[in-house]
Amino acid sequence: MLSFLCPICGEKLKKNDFSYKCRNGHSFDISRKGYVNLLTTNGRNPQKAGDNKEMIRARSYFLDSGAYLPLAEMTGRLLGELCPKEGADIIDAGCGEGYYTCVYAKMLRGADIYGIDISKHGIDHAASRARNCEPKLSNVHLAVGSAFRLPFKSGVADAVVSTFAPVSNDEYSRVLRRGGKLVIVSPAPKHLFSLKALLYDKPYENEPNIYALGKFEHTDTKFLEYTAHIADSKTLKALFAMTPYYYKTSAKAASRLDSVNGLDIECAFEIRIYTAL
Repeated sequence: MLSFLCPICGEKLKKNDFSYKCRNGHSFDISRKGYVNLLTTNGRNPQKAGDNKEMIRARSYFLDSGAYLPLAEMTGRLLGELCPKEGADIIDAGCGEGYYTCVYAKMLRGADIYGIDISKHGIDHAASRARNCEPKLSNVHLAVGSAFRLPFKSGVADAVVSTFAPVSNDEYSRVLRRGGKLVIVSPAPKHLFSLKALLYDKPYENEPNIYALGKFEHTDTKFLEYTAHIADSKTLKALFAMTPYYYKTSAKAASRLDSVNGLDIECAFEIRIYTAL
């Protein structure tokens, strides 16, 4: 099991009933839901960092429909195959509202899953999700923090998983053991094409992601494609609100969603697996 590090001095944090403290006296309260905020005020306002409440609410509403559950379960199976040992330590970097984190934790009961996100609203929601699972997920550990400054020692994690989140070559390489695995989940070209066809006169396929990962060896790529039926406009609008298109689409184009009660959407994902050198 990994220990969080103090974001101020880098020393190991020890947990008691109400807080995490390092030997230099820096203290971080544990919330009533069980997570800790390790995002400092240096250069940012921790209350406003990352996704806001509306974004988290929309994403959670859509994900709870189960449309992306096949992706979560496939990624969970891959993580189990890549980290078969009992007590594996897996970091979910940029975990958002914790949907995928909790699916991994349910599937990999023998592993410890660490969800890190810069959004306090996201981690707060993730903590609620983990607490409300039956049985309770005791192998989920959550902290507000940056994926580009993970609060862990170097060379300690068995895997890092990044799902629709920024990717850091240096930081992920630093926290992984030698031979540790990096799993990156991203949209494939056809992902949500029917949604874009509804919104735009000239829909386009997604461009492939290019990652500068000089400290990793690309060892495998998996693809998952299926069609999901979105049965109501509220879920469809929640999906739209959690995509980058939300910020790029005119109000006139977005209003086309009002005329649709349901839609079959293409779910197309690419899962790349890397090994730390």
